[in-house]
Amino acid sequence: MLVKRKHALRRPKDGLFPDHGDDLSLTSARGYEAFGRVMAALATEADFIESCRDLTWWRGADHSWHVEWRDGPYASEVACLLAEQVCDPDFEGSPVTEAGPGSDGSAVLDVMGVRFELRAIDPMGRASVRARSGLWRLAEALDTTRRTNARHPWEELLGG
Repeated sequence: MLVKRKHALRRPKDGLFPDHGDDLSLTSARGYEAFGRVMAALATEADFIESCRDLTWWRGADHSWHVEWRDGPYASEVACLLAEQVCDPDFEGSPVTEAGPGSDGSAVLDVMGVRFELRAIDPMGRASVRARSGLWRLAEALDTTRRTNARHPWEELLGG
């Protein structure tokens, strides 16, 4: 049986949302902003994206982020990469600090006040990834200084 309400729900006198305070919404916004900056920094590194298998991430119960990948660089190398790449013009200094000791398999960072746990499963390291010949690499495919027997697509288009 469906019961219709005659009156709208009352708005609480002390705010719009009784269950969600400002601290929770600001924490969520900061967490997602930090996550976006981390993922943007990782996306700029073709070596990282190409060499990792099973890249996954999830939000922890304590508003932290967990980023995990198989193969690819060591977690300590990714932590250094994030320390270099993540920037915030409103933040004096680097918004990335180490929150714990890093190793080949794991690293813990604080990015803009948000905890990030990095975990590499069976990492090879960046040097090993670059030296691996069987891996198709975007950087090699886009290298215009190497001469090949085949014509490049832009040569076809430009008639060169």
